[in-house]
Amino acid sequence: MAIIKRKKPKTPGQRGMTVVDYKKVLTTDTPYKPLLKKLKKKVGRSKGRISVRHRGGGQKKLYRLVDFKQDKFDIPGKIETIEYDPYRTAFISLVLYKDGERRYILTPDGVKVGDEIITSEKAEIKPGNRLPLKNIPAGTLVYNIEIKPGGGGKIARSAGSSVKLLGLEGEWALLKMPSTEIRKVKAECLASVGQVVGVSPQFLNIGKAGRSRHLGRRPVVRGSAMNPRDHPYGGGEGRAPRGTKRPKTKWGKVTGGKKTRKKKKWSDKLIVQRRKKKKKK
Repeated sequence: MAIIKRKKPKTPGQRGMTVVDYKKVLTTDTPYKPLLKKLKKKVGRSKGRISVRHRGGGQKKLYRLVDFKQDKFDIPGKIETIEYDPYRTAFISLVLYKDGERRYILTPDGVKVGDEIITSEKAEIKPGNRLPLKNIPAGTLVYNIEIKPGGGGKIARSAGSSVKLLGLEGEWALLKMPSTEIRKVKAECLASVGQVVGVSPQFLNIGKAGRSRHLGRRPVVRGSAMNPRDHPYGGGEGRAPRGTKRPKTKWGKVTGGKKTRKKKKWSDKLIVQRRKKKKKK
């Protein structure tokens, strides 16, 4: 697993700051060029109006084309490097397959450079191997799970994520999600064995405002502190009251305590047990 270290404060902003010790995890800082892509930033203003709020600036970065499908069946691949991905919390690995092709995959915990992985119906149950849920023993931790067969991994892709396979029920597999929710997925869906390696932002102390700006985050302010064109609560002479009982977003949606999930969502029939509610202190 990745190591989090605390900065020795030499400036006020470094007091309490924590960073990831990448030297103990990553094996290279040079990405594989054919798998890089430049994405257009969707931030800033359009015709004077804010298009994406609280985002802008940040360090320049390139998107890594990660293979979430891992559909090269029965072709073993060797881990060449473990790398940093600026667009996700998980670390990624460059895999060289026997046929000469290279692809990026999410790095599972416990895998090192030189290890071999494979996608196969009868693959060995070890970190990094990918196989259908119906061929994985109950109680195994899996990640990068498909929702529909052949659709590519959609579930458990962030740092530290894993899902527990509880067992099979006919053509369905029962999964216990990180949120404690239990849901059904087709047993033919592919999943990778293990847990994603990386550091979740909740375990890091940013320490100073400048570090947030490097990440592309701009200051988040109250609606009443904005201009009238940027928020319904903005503008007015002096401090104007909100004019409504409950606080709302810019688009009139109630904030705090309101359920946002659709009442008749198609996937409700796949949820066996809802996630446990947190007890109010």
